[in-house]
Amino acid sequence: MDRLRKLRKEKGYTQIKMQLLTGIDQSDYSKIEKGKRYYTFEQCKRIALALDTSMDYLAGLTDDPRPYPRGGHAQSGKKITSDSSDPTEQS
Repeated sequence: MDRLRKLRKEKGYTQIKMQLLTGIDQSDYSKIEKGKRYYTFEQCKRIALALDTSMDYLAGLTDDPRPYPRGGHAQSGKKITSDSSDPTEQS
């Protein structure tokens, strides 16, 4: 997981700082960085947010470390639903 270590160091973060930002125990985070443990979907999401990158980059699906644009609903934690009574939604 060289990408994790590289991004973390570029940000100037320690593994303890990552623990504070993500809620992932430092020893578990260390194992993830060393490739001795896989992260869960939720852990990957938290790490991507903390390191300002995309989950795809962490997974090696893209070489672009820039995060995707985040919409208001996804960032606020609000449930996204399709509501036909929404006047801003176009058919």
